[in-house]
Amino acid sequence: MDRAPGLSVRLKLTLSYAGFLMLAGALLLAAAWLFLTRYPHVGLIILPTYEYAVLREFAPTAAMALAFLLLFGLLGGWLLAGRMLAPLTRITDATRMAATGSLAHRIRLPGRRDEFRELADAFDTMLARLESHVGEQQRFAANASHELRTPLAITQTLLDVARNDVNGDTGELVDRLHAVNTRAIDLTEALLVLSRADQRSFTREHVDLSLIAEEAAETLLPLAEKHRLTIESSGEMTPTIGSHALLLQLSTNLVHNAIIHNLPEHGTVRVTTSAHPKNVMLTVENTGENLTPQLVATLDEPFQRGTERIRTDHAGVGLGLAIVKSIAEAHDGTLTLTPRAAGGLCVTVQLPAAPPRNGR
Repeated sequence: MDRAPGLSVRLKLTLSYAGFLMLAGALLLAAAWLFLTRYPHVGLIILPTYEYAVLREFAPTAAMALAFLLLFGLLGGWLLAGRMLAPLTRITDATRMAATGSLAHRIRLPGRRDEFRELADAFDTMLARLESHVGEQQRFAANASHELRTPLAITQTLLDVARNDVNGDTGELVDRLHAVNTRAIDLTEALLVLSRADQRSFTREHVDLSLIAEEAAETLLPLAEKHRLTIESSGEMTPTIGSHALLLQLSTNLVHNAIIHNLPEHGTVRVTTSAHPKNVMLTVENTGENLTPQLVATLDEPFQRGTERIRTDHAGVGLGLAIVKSIAEAHDGTLTLTPRAAGGLCVTVQLPAAPPRNGR
């Protein structure tokens, strides 16, 4: 926004200091003048020409005093204003650097806490979050581009092979193209769900998280039976406010991951819900291999698939827990990942509890 040039804040403060000092000096001199003219007998000899003599002697001295106060106020005000506005200059410089894309810079204003330091600390916190967010977006864009390029490259290869081998089996080619295209569609839909959750563009309503988790478990029961796993569900009513579709996606992703990343057979998936005064919790635990805390800390990042990036027939697109995290945060909740001592993972989603309806 273009603005007309104006006086600097430092000059405004200087003029304010000088003006205030001049006003205080003028009032002090006026009080002295009134005292001398009203009470001339105090320590003085009364003369008919007293007031004239006082004025003649007082006026030059008063003028010199005001001139000194003006000079002192301008010089002192300029120095004091510069000293007071020095932190603001550092904040302005940091803002300009951030505007050019340098998000790694921090103000780190020293000294005790005051208004400027609170502003600087808040700005540093904002820069840290913005830098982290931009970094995540850049990594996400790079990973998404890589993941989307893979099925497209496979499709291109299959088509090139089919074009060069006119006598090849078109049925097998169609099946492979269908599988690759399905994966590309799944990835695109996952990206759309992730974007929708990040933007919080959904309608909120009263829902029971326990019923949603039960629905997800029942939907994925055939997949669990195929992998010779057991799903155990338990819990209580967990009322919260949010999107039924997104919370169902959250629950489905958790149960699906618990099934896929489990023991080869005879594993277990436990789905439990619990209600507390201020929040509700959904916990999904699964048996499986031992996981290190360092690995678990990265599992909710986009396109992470545990210990390696090898795909299986149900490996998903690497956005399962990333979507869960985004949906939980979009509902003002949290996602916690904890490795189990006996192997496997414990995932806990905590959401705000819904307020009682009709005051009950």
